Amino acid sequence: MAFDPHLPTTSSFPPSLPLQTNYRSSLSLTSLFNSISSLPCLKRLHARILTQGLSHHLAITTKLLSLAAFLSPTMDYAHKVFDASPHRDSFMWNTLIRCYADLGPCGEVPFLYKQMHRTGLSPDHFTFPSVLRSCAVLSALREGKEAHCHVIKHGFDNDHFVQSALVSMYSQNGEVSNSELVFGEMVDKNVVSWTAMIAGYAQNCFSEKALSVFGSMVASGMQPNEITIVSVLPALKGVECLNSGRTIHGFVIKLSLNSFISLANALIAMYGKCGSVDVASSLFEEMPVRSLVSWNTMIAVYEQSDEGNKAIKLFRRMLTEKVKFDCVTLVSVLSACASMGALETGKWAHELARSNGLEADIRIGNVLVDMYAKCGRLDCARDAFEKLQWRGRVSWSAMIRAYAAHGQPEEALKLFSLMKEEGVRPNSFTFTSVLAACSHSGLVEQGLKHFDSMRRDYLISPSLEHCACIVDALGRAGRVVDAYEFIKRMPMEPDKGVWGALLGACRIHGDLELAEFVATDLLQYGHSYSTFYVLMSNMYAEAGRWEDAARMRKLMREMELKKTPGSSSVDTVKNVTIMR
Repeated sequence: MAFDPHLPTTSSFPPSLPLQTNYRSSLSLTSLFNSISSLPCLKRLHARILTQGLSHHLAITTKLLSLAAFLSPTMDYAHKVFDASPHRDSFMWNTLIRCYADLGPCGEVPFLYKQMHRTGLSPDHFTFPSVLRSCAVLSALREGKEAHCHVIKHGFDNDHFVQSALVSMYSQNGEVSNSELVFGEMVDKNVVSWTAMIAGYAQNCFSEKALSVFGSMVASGMQPNEITIVSVLPALKGVECLNSGRTIHGFVIKLSLNSFISLANALIAMYGKCGSVDVASSLFEEMPVRSLVSWNTMIAVYEQSDEGNKAIKLFRRMLTEKVKFDCVTLVSVLSACASMGALETGKWAHELARSNGLEADIRIGNVLVDMYAKCGRLDCARDAFEKLQWRGRVSWSAMIRAYAAHGQPEEALKLFSLMKEEGVRPNSFTFTSVLAACSHSGLVEQGLKHFDSMRRDYLISPSLEHCACIVDALGRAGRVVDAYEFIKRMPMEPDKGVWGALLGACRIHGDLELAEFVATDLLQYGHSYSTFYVLMSNMYAEAGRWEDAARMRKLMREMELKKTPGSSSVDTVKNVTIMR
């Protein structure tokens, strides 16, 4: 390592650090610790401490440990300092555990916690929050429950910070009922406790409960902070939540919290999800300082609101303003390209990912598969799939969906078999693509087997989409009566997609009698979908029953129903027009 004249050398340290440190030498050592700004400099000080025989002082070793964790990109050196210490107390164990927890998702924390127990040292109210936080991030529910038992055993079940950490741990593991139990047992709730419960509901899609608890918090006189607001805003989705969002925004202004960038970003995302893209854009433009998250949020708002052109335009502006992008940025940009069928722009974004070393990211790989498939380049989609270093359910499902959508059901089913052979567990979205492939290829019996396997082998409850695929498969094969019987056995109320698949099959196979029977039921129960009227009108016309066809058209006019217009995305590249 080259000598750095700006770093203190060993000769700049006191020539003698006595074993029995006095007040003056303690101040000198503290000053030296405070002057350390790099790992090489810390190692030089560590060497002098070892040569002066001070490594047995717990306070000194703990300070070394904290600095090593702070100055090093990994915990390797800090862990070596810890292992070399002849004496370790609870504070030192807590320091190491906290540093690992702060580092991010790390399985070392539960392991260290168990080691600490085996040494005979008791955890305290500083230990548990770090351990529980790691169990939350790692989805380590079993270890989290063990820690909860120890919390009760050691008498920390009334500690605010420990209880709040328990609420978060259970929520992030999907155990909302347990979060509610812990939260309900809290005698005095502080802002951290309320925020933890609100975030737990919002993260698990219990939007109404998140808003209700937020309302209870305000009613109790507890003032929310910026973290509370950031936690509750994701619970607001859809136009119906816009007024609630505006109320909370007013609350933010009243509390003078609008200077926090994280809160501004959350408000932008909220307005986008509530359908008020213009307000989201205004908030973005009014920000005096924007973080990378701000840019990513606004680009994602445009992409998710089907304004792909604006998403790409903002990304180009981001590049012009020399803001460094990341994987999250490119995922939104590539998704926008996919929704518009913008192949050339997608290729450009792909090249940016490659040149910036981001192509290997699993999120980028998955969206590339989807983008190329939707832009009609199945060969490029497969190439992106093959280049993935690791393939999860999302990767396999995207490629299976691509084959199914492009009329290659045999390839889709072959890939599904390979997915299972490699031990990747399919999910609901995978089965939607598989059942669609079976439907399009006329493999009715195979589709029914996969439908049964989904429930029996993978405990996946069928959705309306899955049922619509089976109805479509039976209908295409001419088994319209079987399709109708299947609908009658469905565990949920059929939607227009399911009934539409049946009526479409009736039209293809000329079964006007069943179609009339079904349509009468639907109209009687108030299902006023324009698709049903159009299908029935067309079937009457094809059967030469012009009066009935006219009657259907008249009913549509009286009920002010309009036929849904078709839409397409077109991207002309090298004389090839791609339409979706």
